[in-house]
Amino acid sequence: MRDPLELRSDVRRILALARRDRAAADKAMAELSVEEQLAVVCDAPVQHRAELLGIVPAPEHVIPLLPEAEFCFTVKASGLESATWILEYATPEQVVASLDLDAWSGHAPDCASLDAWLDALAETSDPALLRSLHAIDPELLVIYLRGRVAVIRKPEDDEGWQPPEGAQTLEGQFYFVALRDNDDIAALLRLLHLLFQHDYWTYFRMLQGVIWELESADQEWARRWRMGRLEDLGFPPWEEAMALYRYMKPEQRAAIGDADNPLDITKWRLPVWIPSLPEGQDSRHLIFRTIAKLSPEEREAAFYAFVAIANKVAVADQMELSDAETTPKAIEKAAVWISKGLEYVAAENALDAMQVVRRAPLERLFRVGANLDPERARGSNVGGNAS
Repeated sequence: MRDPLELRSDVRRILALARRDRAAADKAMAELSVEEQLAVVCDAPVQHRAELLGIVPAPEHVIPLLPEAEFCFTVKASGLESATWILEYATPEQVVASLDLDAWSGHAPDCASLDAWLDALAETSDPALLRSLHAIDPELLVIYLRGRVAVIRKPEDDEGWQPPEGAQTLEGQFYFVALRDNDDIAALLRLLHLLFQHDYWTYFRMLQGVIWELESADQEWARRWRMGRLEDLGFPPWEEAMALYRYMKPEQRAAIGDADNPLDITKWRLPVWIPSLPEGQDSRHLIFRTIAKLSPEEREAAFYAFVAIANKVAVADQMELSDAETTPKAIEKAAVWISKGLEYVAAENALDAMQVVRRAPLERLFRVGANLDPERARGSNVGGNAS
């Protein structure tokens, strides 16, 4: 990975060129490798990413490489109504993660956001839309349909039967009618038409689900699938994340812990773009200054351990996971309270900070720091306000 300062220099240079000389900007971007193009896009502020992706020679090669959460941030910053060309190249994992992050409110689907995402996806090509529909949980699709239309199945004994006024059908068996007057269901019709043409079984399953399935059961299964995927991305359940703030008796706080090797951590797939932590001797946070002194292997392990805690902070504090500002806020808060715990444990045991990091899990250090000032640690203030 190139130095972050170099990447930021590329971002500034290419953005400046794009505003005065598009041909030169295209040439500058084309001179970078695909991995460097990805890094430049991800290192840019979210509001400029669509502009940079428009300069990438082959966006179909770069867009699928965006980490899942960064893809969500980028699409939202671009505006769902303007992001069709980005969604066209999305992977199934990126689409599903975007819905997991942005189409829920607490433990229930956010129907307005879900509608917006599916309306945007409906503007993509048939192959791209079908790919997305096959990836989305069927229960979530049923919830989407149920929120927009009533579905009526033609009775077997249909003598004299008439469908409701305004109802539409694709095959003469299932009829659907918009639940709200003047509701534009063109996107929904496109979804159903595509499924009817290419995947009748899923089409049949969706419409039967709207009629017969319990809304509470659909929500519960959709919630379970979502929670499992969020855990895979490093976001644990709220109850587990809240362990960061669990009470520690004063006499327990100075203990190093009994972990054999807290830096024995395997790399895992990050849903966000974090090429490196802001470590270095000039960092204002003790934990970052300490990580900078570790061996390369230890630094990498500490990086993943730290990001895992930042994710827990985001979940425990109920930060908006689809907000691009959540990651830096969670990193800042994790750094503040790990540093406080590190300083305390090092002083109590007459050890230097590096020795403590090699012996005590970073999560324990966060808990120690949070227990030293629990009201401020659990409060809404983060970052510099807590230091």
